[in-house]
Amino acid sequence: MMNKNVENAINQQVNREEFSSRLYLAMAIWCESNGFPGAAGFLYKHAEEERIHMLKLVHYVADRGGQAKLLPMEEPTQTYNTLLDLFGEILKHEMFITGSINELYGIALKENEFTTANFLQWYITEQVEEEALFSTILDKIKLVGSDKAGMFHIDKELEGMAMAKAVTNVGA
Repeated sequence: MMNKNVENAINQQVNREEFSSRLYLAMAIWCESNGFPGAAGFLYKHAEEERIHMLKLVHYVADRGGQAKLLPMEEPTQTYNTLLDLFGEILKHEMFITGSINELYGIALKENEFTTANFLQWYITEQVEEEALFSTILDKIKLVGSDKAGMFHIDKELEGMAMAKAVTNVGA
């Protein structure tokens, strides 16, 4: 049986992962409406990935005899000035998620929920990858500045990343 403090903390993280999925969906919609189809495809895939992260937590709580809960959440921002602003917000959001995963890990250790702490290792590793990915994308966008040809190439690169992710997830 799962410790109630840990279960409540995981339910908070379920909420954050669900918000992440909605945030990336809103960002994808903005990109698609503003001439960045590659970035849109990349973010649609990322929205689905965040939903999967949420479901892993939901199933884990159920497997441990607890009950996942869907909590109220704020509506994500749906307008951005530039692609640079959008990806800057993503990096800030991922850093927030890293902090919340680390906090959840600390709660699990404090409550002697070592199985949960072990389960959360995957999320900790995933967050290192997420921050590195979005930091790199943001650096590239900063590098090209407002150069339209450069932005076109960034968008194409994001499209390629979305396609590569789709191929890797086939049969997963």
